[in-house]
Amino acid sequence: VFSIVVFGSIVNEGYVNRLDETQEHCIFNRNRNACNYGITVGVLAFLSCLLYLALDAYFPQISSVKDRKKAVLSDIGVSAFWAFLWFVGFCFLTNQWQASKEEDNPLNEGGDAARAAITFSFFSIFTWVGQAFLAYQRFRLGADSALFSQDYMDPSQDSGMPYAPYTNEEDTTDAVGTYQQPPPADAFDTETQGYQTQNY
Repeated sequence: VFSIVVFGSIVNEGYVNRLDETQEHCIFNRNRNACNYGITVGVLAFLSCLLYLALDAYFPQISSVKDRKKAVLSDIGVSAFWAFLWFVGFCFLTNQWQASKEEDNPLNEGGDAARAAITFSFFSIFTWVGQAFLAYQRFRLGADSALFSQDYMDPSQDSGMPYAPYTNEEDTTDAVGTYQQPPPADAFDTETQGYQTQNY
């Protein structure tokens, strides 16, 4: 939104002319580079926002650990880069606005648009710094939760709750769940039941 305000203000009201001229000049000290910088940075920042908004929506479907790590690291780098570009843009536009002469714009046209572009350039610095900070927190959270780790973790080494010991569900009399040897074959009275033991 801030980038739309910046480049929209410059495109709509950032070019004025004197009464005796037909050619319009940039409102920022008649410096075409200042207007071009504001428009270029604004448009590219807007496109970057759309790109990373789409990436953020697609992020849960990325199955590769390396791709997830690259996406978060690029978010940090791009956000920090745009914060720097907006800082340069704010300083550049402010300097050129202060150096502007009243005779270049006697009717004071586009003054509100120029001030809006400067103001929202200033706000954009903190917006992109905040975005870089949130991306860094996301990276740290992923690194701590093994989201980006490819190393095998032994579940027994995990500090979570240990597994419950095995208990024999069929043996209700044995509460401890220990194994008992079956009784020997001669423990049965084979003569009374008519069975004979087989020797192999």
